[in-house]
Amino acid sequence: MTLDEIRNSTKEVLTPAEVAEVLGCDPQDVRVAARQRPDMLGFNVAVIGTRVKVPRLAFIRWMEGERWVRE
Repeated sequence: MTLDEIRNSTKEVLTPAEVAEVLGCDPQDVRVAARQRPDMLGFNVAVIGTRVKVPRLAFIRWMEGERWVRE
Protein backbone atom coordinates (compact mmCIF):
# COMPACT_ATOMS: atom_id res chain seq x y z
CA MET A 1 0.00 0.00 0.00
CA THR A 2 1.32 3.44 -0.88
CA LEU A 3 0.81 6.68 1.02
CA ASP A 4 -1.61 7.85 -1.68
CA GLU A 5 -3.61 4.64 -1.30
CA ILE A 6 -3.70 5.18 2.45
CA ARG A 7 -4.88 8.77 1.93
CA ASN A 8 -7.69 7.56 -0.35
CA SER A 9 -8.69 4.69 1.93
CA THR A 10 -11.75 4.82 4.15
CA LYS A 11 -10.26 2.47 6.74
CA GLU A 12 -10.02 3.89 10.25
CA VAL A 13 -6.93 1.89 11.22
CA LEU A 14 -3.92 0.43 9.45
CA THR A 15 -2.00 -2.75 10.11
CA PRO A 16 1.73 -2.87 10.80
CA ALA A 17 2.18 -4.46 7.36
CA GLU A 18 0.51 -1.50 5.61
CA VAL A 19 2.53 1.03 7.60
CA ALA A 20 5.78 -0.88 7.08
CA GLU A 21 5.24 -0.93 3.32
CA VAL A 22 5.19 2.88 3.27
CA LEU A 23 8.09 3.17 5.71
CA GLY A 24 10.19 0.57 3.90
CA CYS A 25 10.73 -1.63 6.93
CA ASP A 26 9.69 -5.01 8.29
CA PRO A 27 6.17 -5.15 9.81
CA GLN A 28 7.59 -6.94 12.83
CA ASP A 29 9.75 -3.88 13.55
CA VAL A 30 6.58 -1.77 13.76
CA ARG A 31 4.93 -4.33 16.07
CA VAL A 32 7.93 -4.51 18.39
CA ALA A 33 8.29 -0.73 18.55
CA ALA A 34 4.56 -0.33 19.25
CA ARG A 35 4.82 -2.68 22.22
CA GLN A 36 8.20 -1.68 23.62
CA ARG A 37 8.72 2.00 22.68
CA PRO A 38 5.58 3.53 21.12
CA ASP A 39 6.94 6.98 21.89
CA MET A 40 9.75 6.38 19.40
CA LEU A 41 7.41 5.74 16.47
CA GLY A 42 6.27 9.33 16.04
CA PHE A 43 2.63 8.38 15.44
CA ASN A 44 -0.09 7.03 17.69
CA VAL A 45 -0.65 3.27 17.94
CA ALA A 46 -3.12 1.02 19.70
CA VAL A 47 -1.98 -2.30 21.14
CA ILE A 48 -4.95 -4.56 21.75
CA GLY A 49 -3.87 -7.93 23.11
CA THR A 50 -1.47 -9.23 20.50
CA ARG A 51 -2.70 -6.88 17.78
CA VAL A 52 -1.23 -3.53 16.79
CA LYS A 53 -3.36 -0.96 14.98
CA VAL A 54 -2.32 2.45 13.66
CA PRO A 55 -4.93 5.19 13.29
CA ARG A 56 -4.87 6.06 9.58
CA LEU A 57 -5.30 9.82 9.93
CA ALA A 58 -2.61 10.08 12.63
CA PHE A 59 -0.20 8.17 10.39
CA ILE A 60 -0.96 10.44 7.41
CA ARG A 61 -0.43 13.57 9.50
CA TRP A 62 2.91 12.22 10.74
CA MET A 63 4.02 11.33 7.21
CA GLU A 64 3.15 14.89 6.15
CA GLY A 65 5.40 16.31 8.85
CA GLU A 66 3.06 17.01 11.73
CA ARG A 67 4.60 16.25 15.11
CA TRP A 68 2.68 14.06 17.54
CA VAL A 69 3.29 14.61 21.25
CA ARG A 70 2.29 11.97 23.78
CA GLU A 71 0.58 13.53 26.77
